[in-house]
Amino acid sequence: MILVYINSENGISKASYEAITYANKLGDVVALSNGSLSNDELSSMGRYGAAKVIVDRGVNGEDQQQLVRMIAEVAASENADTVVFVHDVSGKAVAPMLSVRMNAGLVSGAISLPDDSGAIAVNVFSGKAIGNVKVNSASKIISLLPNSLPPEEVGENCSVEEVSTQAGEARIKVLSTKKPEGEIPLPEAELVVSAGRGLKGPENWGMVEELAEKLGAATACSRPVADIGWRPHHEHVGQTGVAIRPNLYIAIGISGAIQHLAGVNGSKVIVVVNTDPEAPFFKAADYGIIGDAFEVVPRLNQAIDKFKAS
Repeated sequence: MILVYINSENGISKASYEAITYANKLGDVVALSNGSLSNDELSSMGRYGAAKVIVDRGVNGEDQQQLVRMIAEVAASENADTVVFVHDVSGKAVAPMLSVRMNAGLVSGAISLPDDSGAIAVNVFSGKAIGNVKVNSASKIISLLPNSLPPEEVGENCSVEEVSTQAGEARIKVLSTKKPEGEIPLPEAELVVSAGRGLKGPENWGMVEELAEKLGAATACSRPVADIGWRPHHEHVGQTGVAIRPNLYIAIGISGAIQHLAGVNGSKVIVVVNTDPEAPFFKAADYGIIGDAFEVVPRLNQAIDKFKAS
């Protein structure tokens, strides 16, 4: 039995459906969640392979130790030998602690299903290489990097079972929550348009936002741009910001420092626009345009309009 923990405090994300799809390829799936989502919303996990959803509404999801106790109890009651997480903030914190509690081997940041030998591919050295991890313990825990495989609908909505576990009281109290603005959260985005100091000022971001809107993409930026206040910090991608793995990443006026690359080099396709032919980003790019962003981006916008019109 495979148990998938889904943190649904902010709704059920695309990455959550990916994790259920991944688990469904390993065996029978039970999903576990917490929070206040309705049964109708939770039951949608059945479409991706969950036989049922277990929910403990008394657990708020902010206290990692409370989550560990809840997940361990349900894993034991369901005889689950594998627990799958999304490799997000919650998964990164909870999976290692659960690994210790369950005496289970951990595969952190998986990007593939097990091969014939049981080894699972993971990104290592900030995505500069791929390693293979094989777990020999009876139980194992896997956290799946978002956008590692597409979610697949395989059935209908499933039943929801409400339980009250012995997770104890939360020791963390959240006083307020500030959520990033924007229609497409960066970790969920399949298309991302990003820009850096090459745009020379925040007043020039209109053409970047226009390109993102035409593509249905999220907007992002490099760290210096966020640090000097041109763009909000939740748009900062890179090793010290948000790590993303979209299908398409367009970098405009960004040199491609190693810290930035570490957060975006899992992108399926990288397109770089820069005036400097020696910019490090070109070495990581699938496609590169050596040119002035103030000439290239408007032409891209015009080309998209022409393509859509045809």
